[in-house]
Amino acid sequence: MKLSFKDILNKKELSRDDIIILLNATQQESKLLFAKSKEIRLKHVGNKVYLRGLIELSNICKKDCLYCGIRKSNKHVCRYNLTDEEVLRTVKYAYDNNYGSLAIQSGELDNNIFVERVNNLLIKIKELTKGKLHITLSCGEQSEETYLKWNKNGGNRYLLRIESSTKELYNKIHPNNETHSFEKRIEALKALRKTGYQTGTGVMIGLPFQTTENLADDLLFMKEIDIDMVGMGPYLEQKDTPLYKFKDSLKPIEERYFMTLKMIAVLRILMKNINIAATTALEAIGVNGREKAITAGANVIMPNITPAVYRENYMIYENKPLPSSKEILVPEKRIKKIGYKIEWGDFGDSAHFKKRTQK
Repeated sequence: MKLSFKDILNKKELSRDDIIILLNATQQESKLLFAKSKEIRLKHVGNKVYLRGLIELSNICKKDCLYCGIRKSNKHVCRYNLTDEEVLRTVKYAYDNNYGSLAIQSGELDNNIFVERVNNLLIKIKELTKGKLHITLSCGEQSEETYLKWNKNGGNRYLLRIESSTKELYNKIHPNNETHSFEKRIEALKALRKTGYQTGTGVMIGLPFQTTENLADDLLFMKEIDIDMVGMGPYLEQKDTPLYKFKDSLKPIEERYFMTLKMIAVLRILMKNINIAATTALEAIGVNGREKAITAGANVIMPNITPAVYRENYMIYENKPLPSSKEILVPEKRIKKIGYKIEWGDFGDSAHFKKRTQK
């Protein structure tokens, strides 16, 4: 007997076919989906929303990913590298304004100068904030030795997005060489878990060549590797990238937006106590993008606190929101309006990580 949409939502375990049905939910069915994900969110992570003050350290990257605006071969990018003084001044701003957590993101580099610089910054941040800020790093593939060093000196969480867990699709959106190896990406995620990080990954939703089946497999991949946190958002094309030539074959932006919300909701049902970010890309599509993501199941927001002069140069996709210097005041009012509360000063560590490391 064929199960109803509501019956599928009430199953204890979802199959791949179940997930595909949920991701294909109509607007009417999605009301049931979002109600279920909200129920699970409130039960397992409460109505808290955690902050990550985002610092975009540098847009210099050794990679040439076919979708990314800061790819190595893009000659139209004004490259920058924050000074240590600028980073620490921004860290102090977050600390003084009662953030409990930072996210440091950069283009992917793995040379000794970069590795030591990040390591020294972690030590300085820990000293400056007396260890009262937890740090998420998103600095790409590194050696296990580097991951260990950074973890020891203050890196608590690490986000390494897979972008697609389907190898065939991954290879279509990356150059075919050793620098962009699917296998290396997987190994790096395993190394992060091994070295003690709260480990995160994520995917783009609405890529050229992508199917609903691919997205279902992405969610199952996250569950299989037992991820602690996720940052995923809609694919937004960038005019100076090779994938831009496929822009006319993409699903409408509204469909990518809606599918992202459904992905967040289904992931919350699958992995009840992980941290899920309401990504900036959603804000690029709709003014209430973050709020919609939170009501769908997300529990982390990442206000961009990078010094304003650099923000427009970390343009990984078109129409990226460039927040004002007063953005720190904006999220609280908007989040409170939808019935949730920002946990100022809270590390915001993953409940999933805490549970799995206590076993």
